[in-house]
Amino acid sequence: QVQLVESGGGLVQAGGSLRVSCAASGRTFSTYAMGWFRQAPGKEREFVSAIVWNTGGTFYGDSVKGRFTISRDRAKNTVYLQMNSLKPEDTAVYYCAANPRNPVRLATPNMYAYWGQGTQVTVSS
Repeated sequence: QVQLVESGGGLVQAGGSLRVSCAASGRTFSTYAMGWFRQAPGKEREFVSAIVWNTGGTFYGDSVKGRFTISRDRAKNTVYLQMNSLKPEDTAVYYCAANPRNPVRLATPNMYAYWGQGTQVTVSS
């Protein structure tokens, strides 16, 4: 069993920055990739970013390209999402996910086996 715990969310003004983290634990944690998704009230869960655990290869959703950066610390089993130039439309609950069943569908939420509880990010205008 894998547990994912997000942290680092909060309230920030538009144009500001925030970093959220996701720590994975479990006796034998192993994953092909980890992803970040977000969900705003009344909207579907949206792909934000993913990182391939071994190679560090990264992928981003169109709405965050150039503003967000995903990274990972393999020794700590932790993935980070650095969010810069935040906009009010970035307001959402941010979730991390692990163990995708299909390595070519990292942007699809239901491909992931494990999810964190989410952390709220609120960007004020």
